[in-house]
Amino acid sequence: MIENIKKLGFNTDYYYIKRGYVVDRIQFENRTFYAKFEKIDEPINDTLLKQHLKKESTVALSLLDKNSHTTLLLIEYKGDEATKFYYTAKQLFGSIGIQDYEAYEGKSDRHIQIYIKTEPLSLEDASEKLQEISDLLCIKLPSDWRTLPNKNLPEQYNIATLPYKKY
Repeated sequence: MIENIKKLGFNTDYYYIKRGYVVDRIQFENRTFYAKFEKIDEPINDTLLKQHLKKESTVALSLLDKNSHTTLLLIEYKGDEATKFYYTAKQLFGSIGIQDYEAYEGKSDRHIQIYIKTEPLSLEDASEKLQEISDLLCIKLPSDWRTLPNKNLPEQYNIATLPYKKY
């Protein structure tokens, strides 16, 4: 299982686990964020992944490396028309030349995570690329998604909950 996560492009040297309470108060660009994900400075393991897949815990990994670069862009849809979103995104990706992506089901069948593999990008460049894609999706769909990584969020918020199964 860990190999599949690494194959997507995640750094597995540390992980985040969701708690039922606020674990950190983060000041970022004159805003306050309350994080419920606690960073654990240990490599992720198969036992933890199994607990996540059984929905006994919620595990997330960072989309950024230690230099604030990424090779993985995420579009996370949470809405009522997941199938329509997936096929619209797939059609859009084909028209703009994005071929290396994978779609996964999130917590429920209403949640889709689309991971776009890319060459290493800075946080700034990744945010700009995702904004372009998001603007194109907005033409056809109501905006029921978020994109990560995002330069307007602190590092602890540029994480992705691990997917549950391939879409």
